[in-house]
Amino acid sequence: MTFLRALHHRPFALLWTGQTISRLGDSLYRIALAWWVLEETGSAEAMGTVLLFAFAPMLFFLLIGGVVVDRLPRLRVMFAADLINGAVVGLLGVLAAAGRLRVEHVYAASAVFGLAEAFFFPAYTASIPQIVPPESLPSANSLTSLSWQLSGIVGPALGAGVVAAAGAPAAFALDSVSFFVSAMFLVPILRLLAAPRGSQAKPSGLADMRQGLSLVLSTPWLWVSIGVFAFINVTDAGPRNVALPFLVHDSLGLEVDALGLVSGITAAGSVLSAIYLGRKQRLRRRGLLAYGGVIVGGLMLMVYGLAPSIVWLAAAAVIYGMAFSTTGLVWTNTLQAMVPAEALGRVSSIDALGSFVLLPLGFYAAGVLTDSYGASLTFLLGGAATIVLALLALSHPGVRRLD
Repeated sequence: MTFLRALHHRPFALLWTGQTISRLGDSLYRIALAWWVLEETGSAEAMGTVLLFAFAPMLFFLLIGGVVVDRLPRLRVMFAADLINGAVVGLLGVLAAAGRLRVEHVYAASAVFGLAEAFFFPAYTASIPQIVPPESLPSANSLTSLSWQLSGIVGPALGAGVVAAAGAPAAFALDSVSFFVSAMFLVPILRLLAAPRGSQAKPSGLADMRQGLSLVLSTPWLWVSIGVFAFINVTDAGPRNVALPFLVHDSLGLEVDALGLVSGITAAGSVLSAIYLGRKQRLRRRGLLAYGGVIVGGLMLMVYGLAPSIVWLAAAAVIYGMAFSTTGLVWTNTLQAMVPAEALGRVSSIDALGSFVLLPLGFYAAGVLTDSYGASLTFLLGGAATIVLALLALSHPGVRRLD
């Protein structure tokens, strides 16, 4: 199958396998954490605060992370991040098992995760073009998405089962093990990706950062999309990450297994998009394709808010997963194909920083809105705003004509 062709390259196969295991652990952790916060606090605002603590340090250090991964061996950066994350979530598991875990501990751990992600994310994105040829980039990115989404299908159901059978500490422990296993898969390829500039004299980190910003600001499809997604990630991710457990629990009267089902079905939709796009060697009409996915996703968020039963919610979830997976894959392929390799770490970090800069505020606002007016209205408003923002981006010819 053509969408599997990137696995013919051993370094990518090792990296992909380790990350698939790690993402499965993360899926367990997210379900366990969401339910732990709900049961311990009963507050959507507390859920939003957990996410705020994860994203704030990531945003603060992303630009530094982008400079670092364009200077240091990228696989070593990922290796260190896996070890740190494994140790931190393992400590949460120990505290939870001892009955001493408090929400303040979760806030602190989330901050460490966010800091590690500031270095891991640009390192991973920038390493892919170095270990697979250009014609395999759609396959590599689709396989990456596929592993995330397959873990998203299996993980929520497995996480719900683990929480129901053994409690949150067991889920935390399994996530910790998954990080260490991921690090082990990096060991055979740690020496593969040398520092991009070798022994040549390096400009200052500040100069590197300025060069990355100059590249972004001189490329309309980049700066327009980054600016628009700063708001789309608020209107989309805020309701999904904060309000969804409360929509399932309070509006529909269901339990943790229903939350796992919705997360899994969303991932299944993403898998369908990943398989389809991964078969292609080149993506066409990328601007229309990416923002068409956003529009469809926004419509599905509104269906979330109107859903009278789990059947409607599940149907909307699979379409949502297909739509936003398409957008994400198109964007990642476009970055890797059109941004110079030596600047990809910095551009990826600028992209993430600009796109996510308002997200902590979005998490908090979604929590307050959910507590005050309910999860259904939160989804309706978020979906409508997402559609308007996508249409605004498409009004720029640089985005609309991106091919």
